[in-house]
Amino acid sequence: MATSQIASMLDELMGRNRNVGPKESVREIHWSDSEVCRYHLVQFCPHELFTNTKADLGPCSKLHDEELKAQFLSASPEHYKKAQYVDDFLRFCARMLHELASRIKKAKERLSLTQREQQEQGEPEEELFLGGVLRGNTQEAKERRHQIEVLSSRINGLVEEAEAKGISGEVEEAQGLLKLTDSLRQERDALRHAALPSEPSSLSNSIMLQQKAMEVCDVCGAFLIVGDAQQRIDDHLLGKQHMGYARLRAATDKITEDRRKMREGREKERKKQREEERKKEKSPPRSSRKKRDRRSRSRKRSKSRKRSRSREKQSRSRERRSRSRNSRQRHVRKRNVSRDKRSPSRRKD
Repeated sequence: MATSQIASMLDELMGRNRNVGPKESVREIHWSDSEVCRYHLVQFCPHELFTNTKADLGPCSKLHDEELKAQFLSASPEHYKKAQYVDDFLRFCARMLHELASRIKKAKERLSLTQREQQEQGEPEEELFLGGVLRGNTQEAKERRHQIEVLSSRINGLVEEAEAKGISGEVEEAQGLLKLTDSLRQERDALRHAALPSEPSSLSNSIMLQQKAMEVCDVCGAFLIVGDAQQRIDDHLLGKQHMGYARLRAATDKITEDRRKMREGREKERKKQREEERKKEKSPPRSSRKKRDRRSRSRKRSKSRKRSRSREKQSRSRERRSRSRNSRQRHVRKRNVSRDKRSPSRRKD
């Protein structure tokens, strides 16, 4: 067992600070610290997927802790560092998948060039495979061909299911499905061996053709032999490199799909809020109507009060003017009377 696995088991049982003395102070580690692996917090660390393979990235120098991962997952999705970690994980996976796509493209170009050269050199055609026994028109050949096709389809389905179980981490169930495929594969191989021709020349031609027919795996970029033994195909499908790249694709697809759903949900909420605001603008609430009615009534009252006050002022000004006229008239009368009284005395003199 590797040292890292033993250390992780001890950390799980006794805690990360198992070697700290009773009088020593312990520094609490947060998931946002620089020494914590951010890829492990988001989904998984890619350094652990391709150990001892051609795509080995080497050991990860950061801390992997399940408690910190649980704290990260329970943190608010609005946390800026959480979104930043997810973006970093997606960029790292996208870079690895881009490099893989370029390798697959080059491998397919090289394979097509090799096949073209073989065709120019006059290689035997694939239709001679197995001496044409399985393509015969006899009743026995038809039944055997049908049985082999049924077994092959069932084996392929079980292998795909086992691959999915392995990616999701259900290793025991994947191993159980592989055991079932082994028994079906033995039955299919028995039917194929029964159909093999007895002539050594045709058998050697079929083996040679089987070795030369190659293809490139679209998941991990490895070279595969067309029609290879099912055991080798199963070993390849459940290998670290194949499952690692499949897990990278599944993780990136899941994160992008979750983000797309979140964007759609936010857009729906925004549309709903806009519609509600438009409805409020078109039909104001009763409280605003009441306020408007009160304002209009208060304005009418103020206007009526102003009018009444202006009328009162006008009436008062009229009264004042009439009083002033009356007072002037009385003054004029008094003056005239006084003049009249003085006039006879003057006449006598």
